[in-house]
Amino acid sequence: MKTWLDKWEPEDEAFWNSTGSKIAWRTLIITTLTLILSFASWFMMSVIAVKLPGLGFSFTKDQLFWLTAIPGLAAGFLRIIHTFILPIFGTRHIVSFATAIKLIPVIGIGFAVMDINTPFWIFALLAFTTGFGGGDFSSYMPSTSLFFPKRLKGTALGIQAGIGNFGVSVAQFVTPLIISVSIFGAASVFTSIDPKETLMVFQNSSIEKQKEVFAALDTEVQTKILSNVKKPIIDSVSAAVRSLDNTIIFTSLPIKVKAKAIANANPKLAEKILNDISPKNTAVKNTEIYLQSAAFWYVPFLIILSIISWFYLRSIPMKASVREQMDIFSNKHTWYCTITYVMTFGTFAGLSAAFPLMIKFLYGDFPNAPDPLVYAFYGPLIGSASRIAFGFVADRVGGAILTTITGLGILAGSILLVTEGLVAPTSMDQFPLFVTVILGMFFFTGIGNAGTFRQYPIIFAENQRQAAGVIGWTAAIAAFGPFIFSKLIGNNLSANGTVNQFFIGVSVFTLLATAINWWFYNRKGCEKPS
Repeated sequence: MKTWLDKWEPEDEAFWNSTGSKIAWRTLIITTLTLILSFASWFMMSVIAVKLPGLGFSFTKDQLFWLTAIPGLAAGFLRIIHTFILPIFGTRHIVSFATAIKLIPVIGIGFAVMDINTPFWIFALLAFTTGFGGGDFSSYMPSTSLFFPKRLKGTALGIQAGIGNFGVSVAQFVTPLIISVSIFGAASVFTSIDPKETLMVFQNSSIEKQKEVFAALDTEVQTKILSNVKKPIIDSVSAAVRSLDNTIIFTSLPIKVKAKAIANANPKLAEKILNDISPKNTAVKNTEIYLQSAAFWYVPFLIILSIISWFYLRSIPMKASVREQMDIFSNKHTWYCTITYVMTFGTFAGLSAAFPLMIKFLYGDFPNAPDPLVYAFYGPLIGSASRIAFGFVADRVGGAILTTITGLGILAGSILLVTEGLVAPTSMDQFPLFVTVILGMFFFTGIGNAGTFRQYPIIFAENQRQAAGVIGWTAAIAAFGPFIFSKLIGNNLSANGTVNQFFIGVSVFTLLATAINWWFYNRKGCEKPS
């Protein structure tokens, strides 16, 4: 079957009306549907990781953040490759193969979560393969930009990227529902610990019983539990009792601190301790789930769409070697556009990956703690919807003004998170405002994502092949967002239990990116009005 089109001239009105429009919109529909699955499979680890401790996987907080960070690292590198392969292999081959290869992570993760003895390195390797889904964007979007005339590029790119971004919400919305459905394999017992009820267990039990149960644990396990207590408290208690013995220190801790340390331990370990202290406690909640279904449900859709892509997609004849495509790096605007897109899409992807674990580790210790997956999908949903809506707006008012507005919105959100103590909370009363601010930041990232992708074809109007390359390159670097956000947020939480320092850094970077966009692309008399 023929892969390459003989002629492609979308700016020719007669060609567009007779032939081009039908092919372009068909290509957009198919590639957008596959892109939804790309984003969904890319971010599935961010929602699966939240559930792993409850199944008995003894991964640390830092390891869980690594599992949400690695897909971003992989996608960044793979997007760099995708940036340069479109002129070589063409739309048809790339989309068909890229869709089929995602069967590796979805099948692999499905089997991995069914065995609690699966080592961390296998999960890390599988997390890297989810980057296949993140890498597609840097060939899909340049492809779409070539299929449409200039007057429709903003609309087409906004539709594809916006609807494609819905894949993040699909992963985070479907997971809580699908894990109650058996697709393949047996159910697993998911354990959760209620912090409020845990406190009741300690209030209603004797110090002697608590000491007896804690003393029976291995020294390594005792140390892990005490690591959930802030070091100044441990040091203070140790000095007061004049002992370094773990059991003496634990039993001497304030009752609320002891309860919190147990509630924050691995749920299976906490279950054993609480049941030993009080066999009839109501702090332990056990439910049956099929976490493997969160991965396996992608399989039939990936197979169907890879077949459809092979039979119904064609490729635009735009031949260029990798060496020839390197000319984008000699243009300063490639680097300025990279900075602005890291601000917009990097923030969107980074927050999407880190949002569930931020909820878990910032607000999960309080009584009536929220379920991260109840809120997580709203952010990507809002960001994706605003990207679609403002794709049309960008075609009318230009992209630069939208990117500037986005920068101001992200900056305001970051400042509020820090100054209002929302990422260093002291009570659940702060949670509603925390969610509101984060969702507001998602909204602005969607506006900026629509704006930037409208800007690039105009900034590089003299060479559409370069414009396509820049779209791919900027998307590649911005795809490191989940890695940057997850790792730095995880490091902040491990070091001091807050995320203040990270969002101060976000504020500084956003200010820089917004200034660059305003100076070169937005202000009156700027170099490249767009």
